[in-house]
Amino acid sequence: MEERKALRGTRDLFGTEIALWQKIEAIAQAHLTRARFTEVRTPILEATELFARGIGEATDIVGKEMYSFVDRGDRPVTLRPEGTAGVVRAAIEHKWCGPGVVQKLWYRGAMFRYERPQAGRQRQFHQLGIEVLGSDDPRADAEAIALAYDLLQALGLSELVVDVNSVGTPADRQTYRQALVDYFGAHQDLFDDEARDRLARNPLRLLDSKDPQMAALAAAAPNILEYLGAESQAHFAQVQAYLTALAVPYRLNPRLVRGLDYYTRTAFEIQSNALGAQSAVCGGGRYDNLIGELGGPPTPAIGWAMGLERLVLLLGEPPAPPPLHAYIVARGSLAAPFSLKVAQTLRAAGLTVDLDLTQAKLDKQLKRAAASGALAAIVLGDDEAQREVLQLKWLQTGDRQEVTLAASIPLLHGAP
Repeated sequence: MEERKALRGTRDLFGTEIALWQKIEAIAQAHLTRARFTEVRTPILEATELFARGIGEATDIVGKEMYSFVDRGDRPVTLRPEGTAGVVRAAIEHKWCGPGVVQKLWYRGAMFRYERPQAGRQRQFHQLGIEVLGSDDPRADAEAIALAYDLLQALGLSELVVDVNSVGTPADRQTYRQALVDYFGAHQDLFDDEARDRLARNPLRLLDSKDPQMAALAAAAPNILEYLGAESQAHFAQVQAYLTALAVPYRLNPRLVRGLDYYTRTAFEIQSNALGAQSAVCGGGRYDNLIGELGGPPTPAIGWAMGLERLVLLLGEPPAPPPLHAYIVARGSLAAPFSLKVAQTLRAAGLTVDLDLTQAKLDKQLKRAAASGALAAIVLGDDEAQREVLQLKWLQTGDRQEVTLAASIPLLHGAP
């Protein structure tokens, strides 16, 4: 029989690893709720055109990495490769954005890109992110960056580096684009086919090339900050002043352009040195034109996303599991239904309880109870069920006591 395995670039999450995912999500939810963000959950499947228009046809994501197909209704559809476009589509559809309205949203979920799988990066991966719709105030930029920085610290990450840049307005970028074409065009003899394609379609993408030769060439390329208009300069200066006031350590990185075409003005990444080499754990920026380009009212916006796989890799050890208060062992026709009642009652009282379902002999069930790490074993036979009492065995000391179900609750709550 053919061996069944998860597809390459996807993986199953279970056991102790799940505890770390749950910890990250719980801390993030509490952190963002305190900042008055509302969670939104959008479909995994969207119309292909949403991403082609929103992300940009010249990007690697749209050109090479999307999982796209034609469904049975002859509609081109795509598994979402990122979260922003779907949130923006939802905001337009449900009229969450408009003049004078600021909407603060957060999301989490699976994304899909056809990339080479590696540590911290899978073809099905998970992101957690925010979108602030309706404000062009530089405070929105600073608050978004500070929220991400504070959240990463709350999760326990250290050695964080915040890179910030401004990619200006579309008009600023058009002027800068021509400067890049002139600069890189003089070095085309060093280009491979991919670099030539980027030069023709989106020369800003040459700035973050991972090829060492191209990276060295990009290091001497024109600086985008020298091509910003007066409004973009003023906006970026104010963002930096607010970050300084918030004590968020940052550094200017004029080569930071991000991989999505919709960014305007502020772009940023947060990296961690915890694994040795720098590793991006969060990235985002402002996208003031995207909502209008997708058919909504002109609405400035900013957002970011964190890759959960990368966070799990950085955080390492899962948190300790909660204490198991009791492990129920039962044997007998009357004990079986009584064991269910005992488990239900104790769990409703806030206790963590496991119930042995093997129907094995009591001594074998008691061995499993001892191996479970539980504080106590609750031993039930038909006699206990008939009298509605529990035999409580403290597993560390071996002491036993007979108690009623009601009396067992404070005892188990007070156990060390």
